Amino acid sequence: MTAEYLSSDIQIGAMQPVPRALFSRMRVQILIVLAAQIIGIFLPLMLLPPGFFSPWDNSIGPRIYVTIMWSSAAAVAGFILVRQLTIYPGRHSVSYILPCLVFSYGVMAFIMFLLRTDYSRYVVGASFVTVLMWLHIEYQLREDHFRPLLAIVPNGNQRGITNIETARWILLTNPSIHLRGVEGVVADLSADMGRPWERFIAKCVLASIPVHDVKSIMETLTGRVDIERLSENSFGSVLPSNIYLRMQRAIDVILAIILLPMFSIIILLAAALIKLESRGPAFFTQPRIGFRAKVFSIYKLRSMRIDTGTGTAFTEENDTRITRVGKFIRKYRIDELPQIFNILKGEMSWIGPRPESVKLADWYAADIPFYIYRHAVRPGISGWAQVMQGNVAKVDAVTIKLQFDFYYIKHFSPWLDLLIVLKTIQTVLTGFGSR
Repeated sequence: MTAEYLSSDIQIGAMQPVPRALFSRMRVQILIVLAAQIIGIFLPLMLLPPGFFSPWDNSIGPRIYVTIMWSSAAAVAGFILVRQLTIYPGRHSVSYILPCLVFSYGVMAFIMFLLRTDYSRYVVGASFVTVLMWLHIEYQLREDHFRPLLAIVPNGNQRGITNIETARWILLTNPSIHLRGVEGVVADLSADMGRPWERFIAKCVLASIPVHDVKSIMETLTGRVDIERLSENSFGSVLPSNIYLRMQRAIDVILAIILLPMFSIIILLAAALIKLESRGPAFFTQPRIGFRAKVFSIYKLRSMRIDTGTGTAFTEENDTRITRVGKFIRKYRIDELPQIFNILKGEMSWIGPRPESVKLADWYAADIPFYIYRHAVRPGISGWAQVMQGNVAKVDAVTIKLQFDFYYIKHFSPWLDLLIVLKTIQTVLTGFGSR
Protein backbone atom coordinates (compact mmCIF):
# COMPACT_ATOMS: atom_id res chain seq x y z
CA MET A 1 0.00 0.00 0.00
CA THR A 2 1.53 3.33 -1.01
CA ALA A 3 0.82 6.19 1.38
CA GLU A 4 0.39 9.78 0.29
CA TYR A 5 2.95 12.31 1.58
CA LEU A 6 1.98 15.93 2.11
CA SER A 7 4.68 18.53 1.60
CA SER A 8 5.10 21.10 4.36
CA ASP A 9 4.52 23.96 1.91
CA ILE A 10 1.09 22.82 0.74
CA GLN A 11 -0.75 25.03 3.21
CA ILE A 12 0.71 26.92 6.12
CA GLY A 13 -1.29 28.88 8.63
CA ALA A 14 -4.01 28.47 11.18
CA MET A 15 -6.07 25.33 10.77
CA GLN A 16 -9.66 25.95 9.78
CA PRO A 17 -12.45 23.67 10.97
CA VAL A 18 -13.13 20.89 8.50
CA PRO A 19 -16.70 21.21 7.21
CA ARG A 20 -18.89 18.36 8.40
CA ALA A 21 -21.44 18.86 5.65
CA LEU A 22 -24.28 16.54 4.78
CA PHE A 23 -22.36 15.21 1.81
CA SER A 24 -19.15 14.33 3.64
CA ARG A 25 -17.59 11.05 2.62
CA MET A 26 -19.09 9.12 5.53
CA ARG A 27 -22.58 10.51 5.07
CA VAL A 28 -22.53 9.87 1.33
CA GLN A 29 -21.58 6.28 2.13
CA ILE A 30 -24.48 5.94 4.56
CA LEU A 31 -26.93 7.40 2.05
CA ILE A 32 -25.76 5.01 -0.67
CA VAL A 33 -26.01 2.04 1.70
CA LEU A 34 -29.53 2.99 2.78
CA ALA A 35 -30.64 3.60 -0.80
CA ALA A 36 -29.26 0.23 -1.84
CA GLN A 37 -31.07 -1.53 0.97
CA ILE A 38 -34.39 0.22 0.30
CA ILE A 39 -34.18 -0.64 -3.40
CA GLY A 40 -33.21 -4.21 -2.56
CA ILE A 41 -36.16 -4.64 -0.24
CA PHE A 42 -38.84 -3.10 -2.42
CA LEU A 43 -37.62 -3.99 -5.91
CA PRO A 44 -39.70 -7.22 -5.81
CA LEU A 45 -42.78 -4.97 -5.88
CA MET A 46 -41.71 -3.74 -9.32
CA LEU A 47 -40.99 -7.28 -10.53
CA LEU A 48 -44.42 -8.69 -9.70
CA PRO A 49 -46.81 -9.27 -12.62
CA PRO A 50 -49.57 -6.64 -12.71
CA GLY A 51 -52.28 -9.26 -12.16
CA PHE A 52 -50.95 -9.90 -8.68
CA PHE A 53 -52.07 -6.45 -7.61
CA SER A 54 -55.59 -6.58 -9.04
CA PRO A 55 -57.82 -5.17 -6.29
CA TRP A 56 -60.59 -7.61 -7.13
CA ASP A 57 -58.36 -10.70 -6.72
CA ASN A 58 -58.97 -11.25 -3.00
CA SER A 59 -57.49 -14.76 -2.99
CA ILE A 60 -54.07 -13.59 -4.18
CA GLY A 61 -53.78 -9.96 -3.12
CA PRO A 62 -53.63 -10.40 0.69
CA ARG A 63 -51.15 -13.26 0.37
CA ILE A 64 -48.83 -11.11 -1.75
CA TYR A 65 -48.81 -8.18 0.66
CA VAL A 66 -48.31 -10.43 3.70
CA THR A 67 -45.35 -12.05 1.93
CA ILE A 68 -43.90 -8.64 1.06
CA MET A 69 -44.14 -7.66 4.73
CA TRP A 70 -42.37 -10.82 5.93
CA SER A 71 -39.74 -10.58 3.17
CA SER A 72 -39.02 -6.96 4.07
CA ALA A 73 -38.56 -7.93 7.72
CA ALA A 74 -36.20 -10.76 6.70
CA ALA A 75 -34.23 -8.40 4.43
CA VAL A 76 -33.84 -5.82 7.19
CA ALA A 77 -32.81 -8.53 9.69
CA GLY A 78 -30.25 -9.87 7.21
CA PHE A 79 -28.91 -6.37 6.59
CA ILE A 80 -28.51 -5.76 10.35
CA LEU A 81 -26.81 -9.12 10.80
CA VAL A 82 -24.33 -8.40 8.00
CA ARG A 83 -23.54 -5.02 9.54
CA GLN A 84 -23.00 -6.52 13.00
CA LEU A 85 -20.56 -9.10 11.66
CA THR A 86 -18.63 -6.83 9.32
CA ILE A 87 -17.72 -4.33 12.05
CA TYR A 88 -15.01 -6.79 13.07
CA PRO A 89 -11.67 -6.94 11.24
CA GLY A 90 -11.08 -9.55 8.58
CA ARG A 91 -10.98 -9.49 4.83
CA HIS A 92 -13.50 -10.96 2.42
CA SER A 93 -16.47 -9.93 4.57
CA VAL A 94 -18.52 -10.24 1.39
CA SER A 95 -18.54 -13.99 2.05
CA TYR A 96 -20.80 -13.40 5.08
CA ILE A 97 -23.62 -11.85 3.06
CA LEU A 98 -25.11 -15.09 1.75
CA PRO A 99 -25.03 -16.96 5.11
CA CYS A 100 -26.64 -14.00 6.88
CA LEU A 101 -29.46 -13.75 4.33
CA VAL A 102 -29.99 -17.51 4.34
CA PHE A 103 -30.27 -17.36 8.13
CA SER A 104 -32.70 -14.40 8.22
CA TYR A 105 -34.92 -15.76 5.45
CA GLY A 106 -34.75 -19.23 7.02
CA VAL A 107 -35.99 -17.84 10.32
CA MET A 108 -38.76 -16.02 8.43
CA ALA A 109 -39.80 -19.25 6.69
CA PHE A 110 -39.78 -21.14 9.99
CA ILE A 111 -41.98 -18.52 11.68
CA MET A 112 -44.42 -18.50 8.76
CA PHE A 113 -44.54 -22.31 8.92
CA LEU A 114 -45.36 -22.23 12.64
CA LEU A 115 -48.05 -19.60 12.05
CA ARG A 116 -49.32 -21.49 9.00
CA THR A 117 -49.07 -18.29 6.98
CA ASP A 118 -49.90 -18.54 3.29
CA TYR A 119 -47.14 -16.93 1.23
CA SER A 120 -45.90 -16.44 -2.31
CA ARG A 121 -42.71 -18.31 -3.17
CA TYR A 122 -42.23 -15.91 -6.08
CA VAL A 123 -42.11 -12.88 -3.79
CA VAL A 124 -39.77 -14.57 -1.30
CA GLY A 125 -37.42 -15.67 -4.06
CA ALA A 126 -37.42 -12.29 -5.82
CA SER A 127 -36.82 -10.48 -2.55
CA PHE A 128 -33.95 -12.79 -1.58
CA VAL A 129 -32.20 -12.47 -4.94
CA THR A 130 -32.52 -8.68 -5.16
CA VAL A 131 -31.39 -8.07 -1.58
CA LEU A 132 -28.43 -10.41 -2.14
CA MET A 133 -27.54 -8.54 -5.33
CA TRP A 134 -27.75 -5.10 -3.79
CA LEU A 135 -25.76 -6.06 -0.72
CA HIS A 136 -22.95 -7.26 -2.98
CA ILE A 137 -23.10 -4.04 -5.02
CA GLU A 138 -23.02 -1.95 -1.87
CA TYR A 139 -20.06 -3.95 -0.53
CA GLN A 140 -18.11 -3.46 -3.74
CA LEU A 141 -18.81 0.28 -3.72
CA ARG A 142 -17.64 0.50 -0.14
CA GLU A 143 -14.46 -1.44 -0.88
CA ASP A 144 -13.63 0.59 -3.98
CA HIS A 145 -14.56 4.11 -2.93
CA PHE A 146 -15.20 4.40 0.81
CA ARG A 147 -12.08 3.23 2.58
CA PRO A 148 -11.46 5.75 5.39
CA LEU A 149 -8.85 8.45 4.78
CA LEU A 150 -6.68 8.87 7.90
CA ALA A 151 -3.83 11.30 8.58
CA ILE A 152 -0.81 10.18 10.61
CA VAL A 153 1.16 12.39 12.98
CA PRO A 154 4.84 11.53 12.30
CA ASN A 155 6.20 11.54 15.88
CA GLY A 156 6.26 8.34 17.94
CA ASN A 157 5.92 4.70 16.96
CA GLN A 158 3.71 4.32 13.88
CA ARG A 159 3.85 0.48 14.11
CA GLY A 160 3.91 0.07 10.34
CA ILE A 161 0.28 1.11 10.17
CA THR A 162 0.49 2.29 6.54
CA ASN A 163 0.90 -1.35 5.47
CA ILE A 164 -2.74 -1.99 6.36
CA GLU A 165 -4.76 -1.79 3.16
CA THR A 166 -8.23 -1.39 4.65
CA ALA A 167 -7.66 2.38 4.97
CA ARG A 168 -5.96 5.16 2.99
CA TRP A 169 -3.16 7.02 4.73
CA ILE A 170 -1.70 10.53 4.65
CA LEU A 171 1.64 11.06 6.40
CA LEU A 172 1.68 14.60 7.79
CA THR A 173 4.89 16.65 7.73
CA ASN A 174 3.84 19.96 9.25
CA PRO A 175 1.53 20.67 12.23
CA SER A 176 0.15 23.78 10.49
CA ILE A 177 -1.22 21.93 7.51
CA HIS A 178 -4.80 22.48 6.46
CA LEU A 179 -6.85 19.27 6.43
CA ARG A 180 -9.83 18.59 4.22
CA GLY A 181 -11.64 15.34 3.55
CA VAL A 182 -9.78 13.50 6.34
CA GLU A 183 -11.98 11.31 8.54
CA GLY A 184 -9.55 11.03 11.43
CA VAL A 185 -6.05 11.69 12.73
CA VAL A 186 -3.84 8.88 14.08
CA ALA A 187 -1.06 9.56 16.57
CA ASP A 188 1.09 7.76 19.13
CA LEU A 189 -0.47 9.51 22.11
CA SER A 190 2.04 7.97 24.53
CA ALA A 191 4.97 9.67 22.75
CA ASP A 192 6.39 13.14 23.36
CA MET A 193 5.12 14.85 20.21
CA GLY A 194 6.22 18.38 21.05
CA ARG A 195 4.11 21.49 21.54
CA PRO A 196 3.35 22.19 17.84
CA TRP A 197 1.88 18.72 17.26
CA GLU A 198 0.03 18.83 20.59
CA ARG A 199 -1.61 22.09 19.49
CA PHE A 200 -2.37 20.47 16.12
CA ILE A 201 -4.20 17.59 17.83
CA ALA A 202 -6.12 20.02 20.05
CA LYS A 203 -7.25 21.95 16.95
CA CYS A 204 -8.34 18.70 15.33
CA VAL A 205 -10.61 18.03 18.31
CA LEU A 206 -12.05 21.56 18.11
CA ALA A 207 -12.65 21.02 14.39
CA SER A 208 -14.58 17.79 15.15
CA ILE A 209 -11.91 15.62 13.56
CA PRO A 210 -11.58 12.36 15.54
CA VAL A 211 -8.13 11.69 16.99
CA HIS A 212 -7.18 8.03 17.53
CA ASP A 213 -4.26 6.44 19.30
CA VAL A 214 -2.23 4.29 16.90
CA LYS A 215 -2.69 1.20 19.09
CA SER A 216 -6.49 1.48 19.06
CA ILE A 217 -6.52 1.88 15.27
CA MET A 218 -4.22 -1.13 14.88
CA GLU A 219 -6.62 -3.13 17.05
CA THR A 220 -9.64 -2.02 15.00
CA LEU A 221 -8.03 -2.81 11.64
CA THR A 222 -6.14 -6.01 12.50
CA GLY A 223 -8.28 -7.73 15.16
CA ARG A 224 -5.33 -7.95 17.57
CA VAL A 225 -4.78 -6.36 20.99
CA ASP A 226 -1.11 -5.53 21.57
CA ILE A 227 -0.27 -5.62 25.28
CA GLU A 228 3.33 -4.66 25.94
CA ARG A 229 3.32 -3.11 29.38
CA LEU A 230 0.70 -3.31 32.08
CA SER A 231 0.78 0.47 32.53
CA GLU A 232 -0.43 0.92 28.92
CA ASN A 233 -3.58 -1.13 29.35
CA SER A 234 -6.53 -1.48 31.64
CA PHE A 235 -7.24 -5.16 32.17
CA GLY A 236 -10.69 -4.17 33.36
CA SER A 237 -11.44 -3.01 29.81
CA VAL A 238 -10.72 -6.48 28.46
CA LEU A 239 -12.44 -8.39 31.25
CA PRO A 240 -14.93 -10.79 29.62
CA SER A 241 -18.60 -10.35 30.39
CA ASN A 242 -19.75 -12.72 33.14
CA ILE A 243 -23.29 -12.53 31.77
CA TYR A 244 -22.24 -13.74 28.35
CA LEU A 245 -19.98 -16.38 29.92
CA ARG A 246 -23.13 -17.91 31.42
CA MET A 247 -25.09 -17.47 28.19
CA GLN A 248 -22.29 -19.07 26.19
CA ARG A 249 -22.24 -22.04 28.57
CA ALA A 250 -25.99 -22.60 28.12
CA ILE A 251 -25.63 -22.38 24.31
CA ASP A 252 -22.69 -24.80 24.43
CA VAL A 253 -24.69 -27.45 26.27
CA ILE A 254 -27.77 -27.11 24.06
CA LEU A 255 -25.74 -27.36 20.83
CA ALA A 256 -23.70 -30.27 22.19
CA ILE A 257 -26.85 -32.25 23.03
CA ILE A 258 -28.32 -31.54 19.59
CA LEU A 259 -25.13 -32.42 17.67
CA LEU A 260 -24.01 -35.39 19.79
CA PRO A 261 -25.85 -38.10 17.77
CA MET A 262 -24.43 -36.88 14.43
CA PHE A 263 -20.94 -36.30 15.82
CA SER A 264 -20.92 -39.75 17.44
CA ILE A 265 -21.42 -41.42 14.05
CA ILE A 266 -18.60 -39.39 12.46
CA ILE A 267 -16.28 -40.06 15.41
CA LEU A 268 -16.91 -43.83 15.30
CA LEU A 269 -16.30 -43.98 11.53
CA ALA A 270 -13.06 -42.02 11.87
CA ALA A 271 -11.95 -44.20 14.79
CA ALA A 272 -12.51 -47.34 12.70
CA LEU A 273 -10.38 -45.94 9.84
CA ILE A 274 -7.61 -45.00 12.27
CA LYS A 275 -7.53 -48.53 13.71
CA LEU A 276 -7.44 -50.05 10.22
CA GLU A 277 -4.51 -47.91 9.09
CA SER A 278 -2.13 -48.11 12.06
CA ARG A 279 -1.78 -49.91 15.35
CA GLY A 280 -2.59 -48.19 18.58
CA PRO A 281 -5.64 -46.59 20.19
CA ALA A 282 -8.02 -44.54 18.08
CA PHE A 283 -8.32 -41.89 20.79
CA PHE A 284 -5.86 -40.15 23.04
CA THR A 285 -6.01 -37.68 25.87
CA GLN A 286 -3.56 -34.96 26.79
CA PRO A 287 -3.32 -32.52 29.72
CA ARG A 288 -4.17 -28.99 28.61
CA ILE A 289 -4.44 -25.64 30.40
CA GLY A 290 -8.06 -24.54 30.48
CA PHE A 291 -10.51 -22.09 32.02
CA ARG A 292 -8.92 -20.06 34.84
CA ALA A 293 -5.62 -21.92 34.31
CA LYS A 294 -6.98 -25.29 35.48
CA VAL A 295 -5.52 -28.43 33.94
CA PHE A 296 -7.93 -30.80 32.18
CA SER A 297 -7.67 -33.79 29.82
CA ILE A 298 -8.59 -33.01 26.24
CA TYR A 299 -10.05 -35.74 23.99
CA LYS A 300 -8.89 -36.15 20.40
CA LEU A 301 -8.81 -38.71 17.61
CA ARG A 302 -5.28 -39.99 17.05
CA SER A 303 -3.74 -38.61 13.86
CA MET A 304 -0.11 -39.68 14.34
CA ARG A 305 1.70 -43.00 14.43
CA ILE A 306 2.68 -44.20 17.90
CA ASP A 307 6.03 -45.72 16.81
CA THR A 308 7.85 -42.48 15.89
CA GLY A 309 9.39 -41.60 19.27
CA THR A 310 8.68 -38.48 21.26
CA GLY A 311 9.30 -35.96 18.48
CA THR A 312 8.89 -32.23 18.98
CA ALA A 313 6.33 -30.65 21.27
CA PHE A 314 4.42 -29.19 18.34
CA THR A 315 3.33 -30.22 14.87
CA GLU A 316 5.31 -28.96 11.89
CA GLU A 317 4.37 -28.44 8.24
CA ASN A 318 4.26 -31.82 6.43
CA ASP A 319 5.05 -33.64 9.69
CA THR A 320 6.08 -37.23 8.82
CA ARG A 321 4.47 -38.58 11.99
CA ILE A 322 0.97 -37.84 10.65
CA THR A 323 -0.84 -40.78 9.04
CA ARG A 324 -2.86 -40.57 5.84
CA VAL A 325 -6.13 -40.73 7.78
CA GLY A 326 -4.64 -38.28 10.27
CA LYS A 327 -3.87 -35.77 7.54
CA PHE A 328 -7.48 -35.89 6.35
CA ILE A 329 -9.08 -35.57 9.79
CA ARG A 330 -6.71 -32.74 10.71
CA LYS A 331 -7.46 -30.83 7.53
CA TYR A 332 -11.20 -30.90 8.19
CA ARG A 333 -10.88 -30.68 12.00
CA ILE A 334 -12.54 -34.08 12.50
CA ASP A 335 -9.85 -34.99 15.05
CA GLU A 336 -11.30 -32.29 17.32
CA LEU A 337 -14.86 -33.67 17.38
CA PRO A 338 -14.41 -35.78 20.57
CA GLN A 339 -14.02 -32.49 22.40
CA ILE A 340 -17.81 -32.30 22.41
CA PHE A 341 -17.48 -34.36 25.61
CA ASN A 342 -15.14 -31.69 27.05
CA ILE A 343 -17.87 -29.17 26.26
CA LEU A 344 -20.52 -31.23 28.05
CA LYS A 345 -18.20 -31.45 31.09
CA GLY A 346 -17.82 -27.65 31.14
CA GLU A 347 -14.08 -27.75 30.40
CA MET A 348 -14.36 -26.22 26.93
CA SER A 349 -16.64 -24.15 24.72
CA TRP A 350 -17.37 -24.32 21.02
CA ILE A 351 -15.64 -20.93 20.62
CA GLY A 352 -12.63 -19.66 22.55
CA PRO A 353 -8.80 -19.53 22.63
CA ARG A 354 -7.27 -22.87 21.70
CA PRO A 355 -6.05 -24.76 24.81
CA GLU A 356 -2.32 -25.52 24.79
CA SER A 357 -0.51 -28.49 26.30
CA VAL A 358 0.98 -27.93 29.73
CA LYS A 359 4.52 -28.11 28.32
CA LEU A 360 3.90 -25.54 25.59
CA ALA A 361 1.89 -23.28 27.90
CA ASP A 362 4.78 -23.18 30.39
CA TRP A 363 7.19 -22.39 27.56
CA TYR A 364 5.02 -19.58 26.17
CA ALA A 365 4.32 -18.11 29.62
CA ALA A 366 8.07 -17.85 30.27
CA ASP A 367 8.65 -15.82 27.09
CA ILE A 368 5.40 -13.95 26.44
CA PRO A 369 4.11 -11.29 28.87
CA PHE A 370 0.55 -11.74 30.15
CA TYR A 371 0.20 -15.11 28.37
CA ILE A 372 -1.94 -16.64 31.13
CA TYR A 373 -4.53 -13.89 30.70
CA ARG A 374 -5.93 -15.91 27.76
CA HIS A 375 -7.35 -18.34 30.36
CA ALA A 376 -9.96 -15.74 31.38
CA VAL A 377 -12.51 -17.52 29.15
CA ARG A 378 -13.13 -21.18 28.38
CA PRO A 379 -10.89 -22.61 25.67
CA GLY A 380 -12.65 -23.54 22.46
CA ILE A 381 -12.65 -26.01 19.60
CA SER A 382 -12.40 -23.00 17.28
CA GLY A 383 -11.48 -19.40 17.99
CA TRP A 384 -10.62 -15.96 16.65
CA ALA A 385 -6.90 -16.78 16.36
CA GLN A 386 -7.57 -20.05 14.54
CA VAL A 387 -9.76 -18.50 11.84
CA MET A 388 -7.54 -15.42 11.43
CA GLN A 389 -4.10 -17.02 11.66
CA GLY A 390 -4.33 -20.82 11.58
CA ASN A 391 -2.41 -23.21 13.81
CA VAL A 392 1.02 -21.97 14.92
CA ALA A 393 3.69 -23.02 17.39
CA LYS A 394 6.78 -20.77 17.16
CA VAL A 395 7.02 -18.13 19.88
CA ASP A 396 6.92 -15.16 17.47
CA ALA A 397 3.76 -16.49 15.80
CA VAL A 398 2.25 -17.38 19.18
CA THR A 399 2.74 -13.77 20.29
CA ILE A 400 0.53 -12.69 17.39
CA LYS A 401 -1.91 -15.50 18.22
CA LEU A 402 -2.07 -14.17 21.78
CA GLN A 403 -2.93 -10.72 20.46
CA PHE A 404 -5.86 -12.28 18.57
CA ASP A 405 -6.92 -14.04 21.79
CA PHE A 406 -6.83 -10.75 23.71
CA TYR A 407 -8.99 -9.15 21.03
CA TYR A 408 -11.51 -11.98 21.40
CA ILE A 409 -11.62 -11.58 25.19
CA LYS A 410 -11.95 -7.79 24.94
CA HIS A 411 -14.79 -8.02 22.39
CA PHE A 412 -16.35 -11.16 23.89
CA SER A 413 -19.91 -11.20 22.52
CA PRO A 414 -22.43 -13.40 20.67
CA TRP A 415 -21.84 -11.40 17.49
CA LEU A 416 -18.13 -12.19 17.47
CA ASP A 417 -18.86 -15.84 18.25
CA LEU A 418 -21.29 -15.99 15.32
CA LEU A 419 -18.65 -14.48 13.04
CA ILE A 420 -16.14 -17.10 14.21
CA VAL A 421 -18.67 -19.85 13.48
CA LEU A 422 -19.06 -18.60 9.91
CA LYS A 423 -15.30 -18.25 9.44
CA THR A 424 -14.81 -21.72 10.95
CA ILE A 425 -17.11 -23.22 8.33
CA GLN A 426 -15.04 -21.47 5.66
CA THR A 427 -11.84 -22.70 7.35
CA VAL A 428 -13.05 -26.31 7.44
CA LEU A 429 -14.01 -26.19 3.76
CA THR A 430 -10.62 -24.74 2.73
CA GLY A 431 -8.38 -26.54 5.24
CA PHE A 432 -6.82 -23.17 6.19
CA GLY A 433 -4.10 -23.37 8.87
CA SER A 434 -4.14 -27.16 9.27
CA ARG A 435 -0.98 -29.04 10.32
